[in-house]
Amino acid sequence: MAVDKKVLHEMIEQLSESDQKSAYEFLLYLLQRSKKDHKWWDEMEEVSEEEALLTEEENRQLQGDEGYMTGGDAKREFGLQVDLP
Repeated sequence: MAVDKKVLHEMIEQLSESDQKSAYEFLLYLLQRSKKDHKWWDEMEEVSEEEALLTEEENRQLQGDEGYMTGGDAKREFGLQVDLP
């Protein structure tokens, strides 16, 4: 959804001074977050295939059945009141 920048500007103009400061800080946060997301993605491309591979222990854990419990089993066993996968 595209937002008209004029509308955003008008909305900010209607805010109190302290709320304008909050809006400013939130916009800074959004800008920094978007930069971090891109930086993270760029760093992922730099990881070699060897570094990305799982360790022998991690592969063993993924392949084994021991310790695995479905969400439904955990819900029943621990009396959880949430929906688990």
